[in-house]
Amino acid sequence: MPASTELNGNLKDRMSTVAFALRGYDVTNLGRSPELLAHPVYGSTFEGHLREASAIAADALSQPVDLVTRVRERRDTSLDCYGEAIALIAAVELAHLKLLEEHFGISFKDAKLAAGYSLGEVGSLVAAGVYPLESVLAPLVRLSYDTAELARDTRMGIVFSRGPELNIQAIEERCLRLSSEGRGMIAISSYLSPNTVLLMGQADTVIRFKRTIKEVFPTWVHMRINQDYWPPIHTPIVRQRSIPDRGAVMLTTVEGGFRTPSLPIISCVTGGEHYNEYNSRKLLIRWVDEPQRLWDVVAELFGRGIETVVHVGPSPNIIPATLNRLANNIATQLNSRSLAGLGLRAMSRIVRRHRPWLTSLLSQNATLLRAPFIEQIILEDWLLEHAPPHAGSDSPAAAEDQTPPVGSASKTSG
Repeated sequence: MPASTELNGNLKDRMSTVAFALRGYDVTNLGRSPELLAHPVYGSTFEGHLREASAIAADALSQPVDLVTRVRERRDTSLDCYGEAIALIAAVELAHLKLLEEHFGISFKDAKLAAGYSLGEVGSLVAAGVYPLESVLAPLVRLSYDTAELARDTRMGIVFSRGPELNIQAIEERCLRLSSEGRGMIAISSYLSPNTVLLMGQADTVIRFKRTIKEVFPTWVHMRINQDYWPPIHTPIVRQRSIPDRGAVMLTTVEGGFRTPSLPIISCVTGGEHYNEYNSRKLLIRWVDEPQRLWDVVAELFGRGIETVVHVGPSPNIIPATLNRLANNIATQLNSRSLAGLGLRAMSRIVRRHRPWLTSLLSQNATLLRAPFIEQIILEDWLLEHAPPHAGSDSPAAAEDQTPPVGSASKTSG
């Protein structure tokens, strides 16, 4: 469970310790969008973002796209409409941020930093003023057909440890050996934590990885197979359709990309703050086929003194779940004692006894012990629970006096 502690002050007053986290593609992508679209105060702004993304996607796909009707009729997305799913997520994330600014006077650019998982990183670049939406959304949608075709034969595997840290090099080597057999490619797609990675594999490679896991890895290494099919973004699998090169060619001629983000963006490509006034195209090209370094991003959040994470997008999952697992692990290891009443040596002894993979991490980065105290806010829930009661109170000036306290509507998914 996330920390239940109430934070003093209003969200707007605490932006110096706030991070925005934007989500990526998932098997479900509607979230509470139908409620926001139907809302008497939020509806027109929300619809405008859906219509803009619909027009971009329709042009890129050369076919009609109506995200407004899709959301209104509560029709979720699937691989058959993967391009529409990409457009929907991007539109909803930008709509959430616009509503927060319009009705509460809280601007994305005033936060301490931002990050995005997978598609969320692209959305963060748009929100930070580096690109107009069309410049980055259109290439992704144009390539969506080939990405979805690759997904029809791609499964996800979650490799995790119940003891020491995972041997990442051994996992990478095993993936290379399976791929070299010529019966499908498999690779790491995301580093979720030192004891958890996501694999994407074609054909039966994920199953073959699991069958041999006890022969290759120690007994504390385990694997679960996700039964859904997944677009193999962030793996070399996309090279089979030349998606990185084609995307690079498209990005060469799009508008934008020559300004520093309006706030620091911690990239899941590099695991750090590396965007400058001209290199975003280079990082976006790497984004296509390199694994996501989510754990490095999480470590950055703690290291930079973040106290509140605002999750943007419909039903965000992977970042809240990652933060929750870390908070739960630390809280459990401390046996529900008061963190404030324990010294670092005492905490280290408890950690070493129960979850050895955390021991070395805490000796290097004691800021991770703050995990149980990080407040998490699901923005779509927050917006609906704190909506202005009528159109006359939806200006930023009016909202300044009514912005609810942080913690009064913090929810997490995962």
